[in-house]
Amino acid sequence: MYINCAYWNNTRQDFKNKKKPLFVGSCGTYRLLTRPLLPTHRPRGRLDFQLLYIAAGKAHFFFQGVEQIVPAGNMVIYRPKEEQKYRYYGSDQTEVFWVHFTGNNVKNIMRQYGIADSAHVIYTGTSLEYKRIFTRMIEELQMCKENYEELLVLLLRQLFILIQRRILSPPKTTNNFWESEIELATTYFHEHYHTAISIESYASSRGMSTSWFIRGFKEYTGATPMQYILSIRITSAQSLLETTEYSVAEISQIVGYENPLYFSRIFKKQSGLSPSEYRKQVWSK
Repeated sequence: MYINCAYWNNTRQDFKNKKKPLFVGSCGTYRLLTRPLLPTHRPRGRLDFQLLYIAAGKAHFFFQGVEQIVPAGNMVIYRPKEEQKYRYYGSDQTEVFWVHFTGNNVKNIMRQYGIADSAHVIYTGTSLEYKRIFTRMIEELQMCKENYEELLVLLLRQLFILIQRRILSPPKTTNNFWESEIELATTYFHEHYHTAISIESYASSRGMSTSWFIRGFKEYTGATPMQYILSIRITSAQSLLETTEYSVAEISQIVGYENPLYFSRIFKKQSGLSPSEYRKQVWSK
């Protein structure tokens, strides 16, 4: 299991902050690799707000005692003193990012970005941009450089803006045909991401034009097929860098890149660090 978390003032205790309109208290990420189950249950909730992003796999949430399976491409919101009960299963290969925040004007700020008071699950699509924002927040809380608290708020607002854009531009097609096709496509991409995937050939095999397939896929996931495949490759490379001693060249081959230098450039563009730098950062913790 991969964990990377950060807490304001190094305290894991939740708290309220009524002095500022918006304040980020903690954030982090979990990626289940070998652990079979990671359950969370807070019967009385927390004092702050929590926003979770399901980046890969799926998660099992319980709202008013009713289970809801939330797949990748959604965000979940918990409010203060609201019961929190959810589970991640290793078999689902779940990857989740989360942030806790508080303040004296949080409700109005979220309303400003179109997030309804009653919203629990918000469809956002999958995007490397979400992961970059969460990762940056984690780094800022860990390093505590000048004005980091202000920057954390700006990053959270950036996340709210992206959520609002997705709320205002939901998938145009919501029929069972497309839901089934997207599920088949994402399954195929997860199983074959390490190979040279031809989007044209895949679309043709499903009886669709390339442009129609790409448009429908992006409406549902928030990413083009190639962006989605890239996300899988980078996530898989991160897992290999974190848990194995394979060389960068070997990992490049495993995740589908023949040229290690090209892989390193792509990895750094998406992660902000080269593969070697990423491994050094993770292993030094």
